[in-house]
Amino acid sequence: MAHPVVPIALLAFGFIAILLLTIPTDDVQEVPGFMYGIVVDAGSSHTALLIYKWPADKYNGTGVVTQHSECHVKGGGISSYAGQRGAAGQSLEACLGQAVNDIPKDRHQVTPVYLGATAGMRLLHLSSPEQSAEILEEVGHIIQSYPFDYRGATILKGQEEGAYGWVTVNYLLENFIKYGFVGRWLSPGRPTVGALDFGGASTQITFATLEEVEDKQDAMKLRLYGQDYSLYTHSFLCYGQDQFLKRLLALIVMSQGYSGSITHPCYPASHSRILKLNSIFDSPCTAKYKPSSYDPQATVTVHGSGHYDQCLGNVSKLFSFDSCPFSQCSFDKVFQPNVTGSFMAFSAFFYTHSFLQRATGISVSTPVHLEEAAKRVCRMSFTQMSLLAPELKSRLQDYCALSVFVKILMMRGYGFDDKSFPRVLFQKKAGDTSVGWALGYMLSLSNLLPAERVGLRKGLTLGAWGTLLFLFVLLLAAVLLFVLLRAHGGKNKGGSESTI
Repeated sequence: MAHPVVPIALLAFGFIAILLLTIPTDDVQEVPGFMYGIVVDAGSSHTALLIYKWPADKYNGTGVVTQHSECHVKGGGISSYAGQRGAAGQSLEACLGQAVNDIPKDRHQVTPVYLGATAGMRLLHLSSPEQSAEILEEVGHIIQSYPFDYRGATILKGQEEGAYGWVTVNYLLENFIKYGFVGRWLSPGRPTVGALDFGGASTQITFATLEEVEDKQDAMKLRLYGQDYSLYTHSFLCYGQDQFLKRLLALIVMSQGYSGSITHPCYPASHSRILKLNSIFDSPCTAKYKPSSYDPQATVTVHGSGHYDQCLGNVSKLFSFDSCPFSQCSFDKVFQPNVTGSFMAFSAFFYTHSFLQRATGISVSTPVHLEEAAKRVCRMSFTQMSLLAPELKSRLQDYCALSVFVKILMMRGYGFDDKSFPRVLFQKKAGDTSVGWALGYMLSLSNLLPAERVGLRKGLTLGAWGTLLFLFVLLLAAVLLFVLLRAHGGKNKGGSESTI
């Protein structure tokens, strides 16, 4: 039979553990509620409003920010409203109204709002600086009409977009610091993860590297939690999914003599569309393929042939692998060190990968899997794809081209291979938080990412430790007294029995 001291001691230590969790700490006397922050992610193809929250007593207490809610704005990105005065700002009103309801009223005035515009606005700024400035001004005016703390609207540089995405990924994975035992922030000692972003107008690659970054404009130094990070980050404008598809169409139209009817090898066989020329040549990304003169309202009929090899050939022409002014390059004469470690691929990378797995049943975890899945999709008819994913009908004709593009970009461009590609995780969210640049952007601008190491937080007061020590001694004495009494009682009982 187990000695009675064992369960009693366990009970004592369990009681002390409960006390450790319930005794109030030195810097919190009551539950303070939450603080909130809003980021308006003004992408090239759509706008999303994301609300984050963190305990109000930890304004500089990193590692506690979570996503509260999100709202997707109807319509295109704010850059699509160029020349339509007031339309970009009006498009945000429904989601701003939702934010008013999602955030407690007593927090409205202290909730910061940041608007970050990405590659769509970068392209508009290139073609029309006046229109881009006008849109930023009007969206700012609308946001200011709501009861929040508006902190401004800006167009992010590609390098910033990549770096903020990297911060988001590693923050959510707790690769910087982790909340440990007895209220201490600990360095988990894990390597960071690279970030691969694939938006509507640009794509970004960012990862920590020990190699020299020969092109200094792609190098970035960060100091977070007392740790220095050397990053390589590059953004490829015009290589986002929407602009890539326009460039591919423009290339095919040009190569077939700008005729009114063309064959598209990446479209499903027997599938056709009628497009206005202006929808193809209205972007700075397609300028090199534009005819010297054309009627913007003229149409072209696009017939699909579903031919993988021809699709591969055309997509490959959008990359330049010819020359490199550095020791090594990815493509388009851009320096890139060797990819190292694990990566998280999100945005359109995730959606393309997810569709490939769903449509083909292939896990797409190796380069061979990716190629085989792309070939299968390119052989599918539009009807077959519609049966597999009816809710994606408006984009089904693009998945063959996108699959081929991802294959070329990741394998030949970025240099992933049989060893490194399986270490790429395609993900939409980490926990309940959407992966992208927005969280990293808010963390940085809200000073929620300190440069120095966070020390002991939420530690117990000296008085609390004294109380615990007293209780421990008292419980130990009680346990010993109980054991002695049981032992004494046992002797008496044994002595009585021996006389019978």
